[in-house]
Amino acid sequence: MVAAHPDDEVLGAGATLARHVDRGDEVHACVLSEGATSRYEDDMVSELVQCGKRAAEVIGLRSLRFEQLPDQRLDLLPLIEVTQAVEDLVDAVRPDVVYTHFPWDVNSDHAVVARCVWTACRPYRFPFVRMLAAFETPSSTEWALPGEHRRFEPQRFVDVSATLSRKLDAMRCYHSELRAYPHPRSLRALQERAAYWGSVVGLAAAEPFLVLRELA
Repeated sequence: MVAAHPDDEVLGAGATLARHVDRGDEVHACVLSEGATSRYEDDMVSELVQCGKRAAEVIGLRSLRFEQLPDQRLDLLPLIEVTQAVEDLVDAVRPDVVYTHFPWDVNSDHAVVARCVWTACRPYRFPFVRMLAAFETPSSTEWALPGEHRRFEPQRFVDVSATLSRKLDAMRCYHSELRAYPHPRSLRALQERAAYWGSVVGLAAAEPFLVLRELA
């Protein structure tokens, strides 16, 4: 899992990551941006790290890495720097599945991360990556600019009926990022969203993914 900001790893695929853990998979996550300095005082950077560590314990992550790149300014960095950070992570962890952001999210940091993950995980660089998939980030993906190929149209749905509660508990660790209902980052809205995607495929709860590449 490669995410832009602290809490994106939970918002996008927290219940799916918990399902991987329950199946015995080693699950690692990397958060590239510190996620704080564009909105909060500097001391919030360390607070979000602590929130992330508590959320990782709830989900059961093997590791959570923080790169601390500047919040909402990833588009000002040379893409090669962000890509190399992802390559270092992938080379160290050697995952067979990688989850990241939808490339056309309204949040520019999400778009940069998606672009750099796509580049880093090119087949001849890391052939062990068997699937690369994009997740939905509530309060960002649904606000993407309209246009051809810019809609989030998932083809893969993960049954998270048994692990959705872990996702919600992990989000509670990010108390500064939660909002009141009906905001998409409220606990109730997250539960309703999972129920909606579940109803699309006949499940009680699901997390959706857009498969960018899969080797069968």
